Amino acid sequence: MSRPADEVLITTCPRDCYDSCGMRVLKRDGAVVAVRGDPQHPVSRGTLCGKCSTAYNREWRDPARRLTQPLRRVAPKAAASGAMPPFEPVSWEQAIGDIAARLDAIVSTHGPQAILNAHYTGTISLLAGIAPMRFFNRLGATEVTPDTICNMAGHVALRYLYGTSLDGFDPRTAAHAACILVWGANPHASAPHAHEHWLPEAPGKVIVVDPVRTPTAAQADLHLQPFPGSDAALAFALLHVMQRDGLIDEAFVAAHVKGWEELAPRVAALDLAALGAATGVPRASIERAAHWYAPGPSLLWLGQGLQRQISGGNVMRACAMLPALSGNLCKPGAGLLYLNGNLAQRHLDEAYLSGARLASAPLPAVSHMDFANVLEDPRRARALFVWNMNPLASCPQQARLRRALEREDLFTVALELFPTDTTELADYVLPAASFLEFDDLIAPYFNLALSAQVRAMAPLGAALPNLEIFRRLGRAMGFAEREFLESDREILDRLLERSGLDETFDSLKQKGTIFVPPEPCVQFADRSFATPSGRIEIASDAAQADGQPRLPQCRSDPRPAGGRLRLLSPADAWLLNTSFGNVGKIKTRLGTASIALNPADGAERGLHEGETARIVNACGSLDLKVTMWDGLPRGVALVHKGRWLGSEPGHANVNVLNPGVKSDMGESTAVHSVEVTVARAAS
Repeated sequence: MSRPADEVLITTCPRDCYDSCGMRVLKRDGAVVAVRGDPQHPVSRGTLCGKCSTAYNREWRDPARRLTQPLRRVAPKAAASGAMPPFEPVSWEQAIGDIAARLDAIVSTHGPQAILNAHYTGTISLLAGIAPMRFFNRLGATEVTPDTICNMAGHVALRYLYGTSLDGFDPRTAAHAACILVWGANPHASAPHAHEHWLPEAPGKVIVVDPVRTPTAAQADLHLQPFPGSDAALAFALLHVMQRDGLIDEAFVAAHVKGWEELAPRVAALDLAALGAATGVPRASIERAAHWYAPGPSLLWLGQGLQRQISGGNVMRACAMLPALSGNLCKPGAGLLYLNGNLAQRHLDEAYLSGARLASAPLPAVSHMDFANVLEDPRRARALFVWNMNPLASCPQQARLRRALEREDLFTVALELFPTDTTELADYVLPAASFLEFDDLIAPYFNLALSAQVRAMAPLGAALPNLEIFRRLGRAMGFAEREFLESDREILDRLLERSGLDETFDSLKQKGTIFVPPEPCVQFADRSFATPSGRIEIASDAAQADGQPRLPQCRSDPRPAGGRLRLLSPADAWLLNTSFGNVGKIKTRLGTASIALNPADGAERGLHEGETARIVNACGSLDLKVTMWDGLPRGVALVHKGRWLGSEPGHANVNVLNPGVKSDMGESTAVHSVEVTVARAAS
């Protein structure tokens, strides 16, 4: 029997996940021996999800798998072949000096806008995830707008209605909810502890709206399964029932909503039978959902996957009307949530953290949907920084993006924990420290909490935290502002001192996680909305000025024609975007990449379980094993995202089929609107 740990540290998981689990790091003789869930944490309750438990106790602490020293390319990019291409190790001084000199030369000849900054949420801790923007704000580089790869359409839509997309309900108020409506979220994969604890323990009815019969949908009291792209029509169907049956909160609407009088006649004129046919949801289920949700108090959780459609912005506007028109706001047990991402709600100064004052003008920006196009153009892209993401595996137009990254005249610098598909094509690969190796803060985007991320071990090899890398690079480029002189600890202390929370980092380390505020709070308690009118704007002049309809529209996307299927690519429960795609035990568990089809769609195409199918559209093709599953509607196919290209036979994943078509708002992804043909692969 092994000796017990002689030291236990409390820290927090910084993955891009709603849960932000508390963890216990067990140490023996100064070395980390295990990472476990913290039994005292209100979310994890002593258990980590399978993917994090597997990775954190293996690859994350394995120096043989991690990047441990700066690497400089010594061979042409075209020679990259799926394994780590030839690099030579160099010192940090050599790497920082050379990168700074290259950037200075680009700035002098092409301007700072020719340097692209691509990053996202590989970690959501504040120093590693936001503070590096100090460097890019000072530099003036072009930002590849982070949320366009994920959720920007929803942000734009909710700002039209409510003036904010980042101030959601307090999940603790579920104790007072008679109903929780989860629309287009996938908690089983993306919020596993909410799936396991929060939803089952809530006293009210649970309704899930999802075209896929996920485990969360299967355990719900009611599952509405619309065809993808018909969500707005379903929202209008619910409104029609609410209006017909006297479930509109007329007093709340009169006091706080702008535009219902314009929309009401259109809602009244709708044909419920036609809407049921358009969505594929039975009339009785629509009526039951409306009667469970509208009387309230009810919570509405709008998932990020919901708006990854061509009409995603309109979908979000339509769905987000439900709490406003039913009066399910401004009281315990009521509200809506997209993301709780407003750091000011946690009393944290994001402008200070990101160095916003260092930007002499708004940063130039491009959408991830245009990323490959911009990288192909030497006039627009001379250098690329990649940190907290693996774009070659995550972004659209995968084949085209690979060719752009192979440009020998594109100077690419990647910060990473592991060799990835993207580092394979970098000029410099800089080893980043893992969350176990530096102190930080985490502000979860579901629960209203603030958590400490605590250094439990020294960085492996010469790895450095993200912010320290950019701090050194800034100083090498002559950036002398205080933001490049402050230490991590000084930033953490200053953030907490300014917060007024009566916490130091040392005191937060002891507690692990605190709620802010300590007691459950009511969303929009002051009944004030940050819109031009100060009301919830169903009718939006701002939307109209942006070229959008003044009112949300009752419409559905056209169904695929010509034998095509609508392809969904949601998260896998064992991956988190592309995080964990290199973990050996997880790769074994995932097995061969597959496409799920409704059995009737498979039979129509002469396909059988276990056969190899070729999935094709104008953007690319992919060979996948066929699985039959009646958890999908007819006309829909499903391929999970997140696999690493180097692990796949064709060096491609589902994003090789994503043409990068934009949603209707925010130049955001419409990845769930991709259409494909599926046929037996040639033998």
